[in-house]
Formats: sequence, structure tokens, C-alpha cells
Amino acid sequence: MMDLVFFDILDSLGVTVEYVGLEHLDRDGEYDHDLKLIRLQKDMAPRLHTFKLGHETCHALNGDVPSMFRHANARMERRADEWAAMQLIHPERYREVETLREGHVPSMAHDLGVVSDAVEVYQQRLARIGDVVYLHPRMGAGQWSRRLAGG
Repeated sequence: MMDLVFFDILDSLGVTVEYVGLEHLDRDGEYDHDLKLIRLQKDMAPRLHTFKLGHETCHALNGDVPSMFRHANARMERRADEWAAMQLIHPERYREVETLREGHVPSMAHDLGVVSDAVEVYQQRLARIGDVVYLHPRMGAGQWSRRLAGG
């Protein structure tokens, strides 16, 4: 279902998606800003496909172009993973599944319908203080995108 949302975003940006063999690149996807083209590894498992499509959609939204600086590329990759995870995981459902599965990431990923990498990235965006969980916490009072009490 999220695949359709990602495809709608890409369509509005004029970006096309093509499925090819990317084994020689040792990655499952890539975005070419000049061509407005996303290439995804053909025959990926559905949950991996959705995560990678979301990841590459983030690159397209931001007009990312690879840099000659490794740290800049790493930052873009991290942002794309975080964006995809945030689109795919709903906070209330995450809290429910985390409690049910006692924090076991592979089980949580299965229940959430995502890859384990998405859960791990999502977890790194959380801050827990007592029984409250903050999503996207930043420095300063009241600076978060979501606050979940009783977590």
C-alpha cells in the first residue's frame, strides 16, 4: 500500500522507476537525479522493495546527487533510511508491537511489515525519558514531532 504512495510522489516529481540487475553495484537501488530515474534490484522481497523504494523516493524528493565527500554521502543515505522508516512505521502501531514482541527487532519487523533495518533506524529516532517516548527529539523544550506517554 505504501508502494502506491511512493509511486504517486515519484509520479508528481516526474521520476520513473526501472527494475534491473544491480548485483554488480552491491546495492538494491539508486537514484539518478539528471535522468529522474530510480533503478531498483529486480525480484526483491516485498518488504525490502517497499523500504528501498521509500529510500530512493527520499533521494528524489531532495534532489540528491552523490558527492565526492564520503561524509556527505553517508548523511544523505542516513536521511533516506530515516525518511523511509518514518513513512512506513506508525508510532502507535510501533509501540503496540514493541510491547508485544518485547523489543525483538526481527519479530517487530515482521509484525510491522517492514525490514529489520527500518525498525532499527526508527528506534534510533526515538528518545525515551521515563515512561514517555519522543519522536524526532531535538534540543530545547517542546522540540519533538510527537510525544507518546505511557510508552
